[in-house]
Formats: sequence, structure tokens, C-alpha cells
Amino acid sequence: MNDDLTLLSAVEAAEGIRAGRFSSEQLVSQYLARVDATNDAINAWAYLDRDGALERARQADWFRKLGRSLGPLHGVPVGVKDIIDVRGMPTGLGNTTLGGNVPSISARVVENLLEAGAVIMGKTTTCELAYMTPTTTTNPHHAEYTPGGSSAGSAAAVAARQVPIAIGSQTGGSVIRPASYCGTYGFKPSRGITSRVGFFQTSATLDQVGVFTNDLRDAALLSDVIGGLDQRDEASYDWPRPDMYAGVTSAAPVKPSFCWFDMPYHDQCDQDVLQAMEQIVDMLGDQVDRLPVAPELATLPAVHKIIYDYEIARNLEPLIAKGANKLSVELTDAHERGMQITRVQYHDALDVKLSSEHFFTQHYNDYDAIIAPSATGIAPLASMGTTGNAINCLIWTLAGLPCLTLPLFLGENDMPFGLQLIGGKQEDDRLFRTSAWLQNYLQNDINEEEKTNV
Repeated sequence: MNDDLTLLSAVEAAEGIRAGRFSSEQLVSQYLARVDATNDAINAWAYLDRDGALERARQADWFRKLGRSLGPLHGVPVGVKDIIDVRGMPTGLGNTTLGGNVPSISARVVENLLEAGAVIMGKTTTCELAYMTPTTTTNPHHAEYTPGGSSAGSAAAVAARQVPIAIGSQTGGSVIRPASYCGTYGFKPSRGITSRVGFFQTSATLDQVGVFTNDLRDAALLSDVIGGLDQRDEASYDWPRPDMYAGVTSAAPVKPSFCWFDMPYHDQCDQDVLQAMEQIVDMLGDQVDRLPVAPELATLPAVHKIIYDYEIARNLEPLIAKGANKLSVELTDAHERGMQITRVQYHDALDVKLSSEHFFTQHYNDYDAIIAPSATGIAPLASMGTTGNAINCLIWTLAGLPCLTLPLFLGENDMPFGLQLIGGKQEDDRLFRTSAWLQNYLQNDINEEEKTNV
């Protein structure tokens, strides 16, 4: 068929395959053609398994013809961040010296994707060891800008429609920020919803899984698919998980209530971002409460840094022992800095983290979501040598809260940036329901304004 299947959402693509309107092989072939046409400029893939993806797609089509069970992502291609193991594909880690191991067992999230019928198209680029050193990946909206990090390739590949959905990870802001920069949806579930077994670990306390999509429903469905109890992961949530797809497709019983914290670090945001946030808060009127920030809340980014630096330094020890010259300056500096943090300081920070979790549990008795910027501005120019500022994500990552960025705004040079919504822990379905309500509310407001102008 001649239709551009890369314009479909993952939900629509899976429905089309199940209904026999097109095949998985046709869908995957179009995405591979899209990669061929655009990836020289974007460089979103560390490893592209062209032959394996096409063979998997043909198997998916054969199973449909046989009348076998079909999963929620049957025949739909997906990209996987290159710190996550996929059996038979090299795990590059963003470091050509240390990476390249070909695992014999896939990460748990990859097993869940395969069980759902998905087609693993390959490994998307990552900053070195999911830290801060920029990749060679460019922003699909403008090649002079970074896509962010550390999930650079996942965000860029989805934004460029090289794949409909992709998996990333977030320890600070590595899902929400690149999604904001690239103009996609980005979602980080509550800590413990999704297993991290089969990942390169930088911080057992802070590492969390996330997704990139071009459709809100896709983010919910993909997050449902990859979630699940895994007793090998010490943070895994051992109760039934929220049904995120049910949340995103259900109507809010009442108008949601929001809050906005006037964080002291908002002075790091560009004026365009702050004006956009004010616009949303004003539009929602009495549905939003402006809340003062307690001193304890304002110090949480520093607490995040202590935990992150302490844990990544110790996870780097085996690699440092093999030769520090194999790591970037950013990582060797992180190692030196983290090794200066004492065990007492680290455990004090963990206690504060626990207190923050208790605070937010009470907070969501009164609110459906917190409104916040996704990033401090549009993507930085690649020439600046940075993946951007993660300050707007650190508190929510520390507390393990579900976070979602909506691609709503355009800044300088028509570069995108997003609005972040943060929900209550283990209330990911409620966050999706609230996000769907807000998205519809804003779209209706735009439609009414257009009618008035006519």
C-alpha cells in the first residue's frame, strides 16, 4: 500500500495489523526506509538490526494468518536505548572501548516487549554510560541543536518518525528533557513499576525506565507493556500495577486540580518557558493553586546530587580499575567527586529522600498533578557541548513520582519544548487521565479561539 504508515500511532498500527489492513513487514519496511532517508543527518541508531527486524515482522504476519494470539504491540517496531540488553545485539553503552558485549539474555523490559509482539528494530544512541557526555545524535528539528540526553537516540528516532515508540531511562532528567527538546511525549513511570534488570546501572536508587512516543495513548500502552514485577530488582513494586491505558482512555469524573510550586531554581528557565507556564496556569484559573516552597523542598536537587554522585562513583569503580583513560573527563570527574562523599552524608540523603516520598504521598490527597516546566528552555546548540539542564526533573525523579511531558510549545527557531505533569506515586493511571483531560481542554480552547477569529 502507498499510505505513509509512519504517520500512524503505535496503537493504530497494532490495530491495523490485527485487522489485516496492512502487514507488519510493510510497517517495518517503511520505518527502515525512513531511517535510510533521514539517519545520515540525525544518527539516532547505535545498532540497527535490519534483517532481524524484517524477519520478526514476517513471523508476526504469519502468526496472524495462523490465528494465534496477538499481543497489544503485535508487529510494531520499537527502539531500545543502548544501555539495555537485547539478546544477540551489542550493548554499546555509548563507549566504544567499554561497550560492545553481546548478551545472551535480554533485559526484562525487552522480554515484555517481545511477549507483547513488538519488533525490536535496534539500539538507540546514549550518552556514555547514560551520563552527560553528548552523543553525535542531532535534533531532528534542527541539526545544530542537541536532542538532549542521555536517551538521545530514543528521543530523536521517535521525533524523526524512524520508529513509533522507544525505550529510555532517567536518573536525573534523561527522558523528560530530551522528549521536551525533540517535541515528543516522554513518560517516566513511578519507581518500581518497571524492572531495571538487564540495564547498565548508574544508581540503584535513582535509575528509572521511561518511554518516548508521538501519541499520548502510545505512552500509556507502552508503559503498561513493559511494566511488571521482577523480584531481581530491589525496587520492583510487588502489588498490582496501575492500568495506564485505561487511565488515558477514561474521562475525568470531575475537573482535575493542579498545583504550581514557585521553585527557586525557576530563575534558570528561559523567559519563553516561564511565559508558557504562566499561560497554562492562567487558562486553568481556579483549578490551579500556587504553593510556596518549603526550604526542605527547595534543597531536594542537592540531595539528588549526593545520592547520584555517591552511587555512580562506586558503580564506576570496576571500570576505573581497568583504566581511567577509557572514560570521559565527565565520568572520571564524577568518580572523584562521588568518592569524596561519606557514607554518613549518603545515608542522610537517603533519609531525606524517604521524607520527600512521605510528603508527596500526602500532597496528592489534594491534587491530581503538579504543573512544572519539562526543561529550562529549548534544546541547547550542539556546539555548547552539553545535553542541557536537568534541574526541572530532579525532585520528581528523587521521589520516584510518575512524570509526563506534553509537546505543547515552540520557542526560538520553532524549536519545541514541553509542559511537565507530575502525578502521585503508583497513581500513573490517574496522571494519564489528568493529562488526557488537559490536552483535550487546551485543544478545545484553541478551537474556540480559532472560531472566534474567523
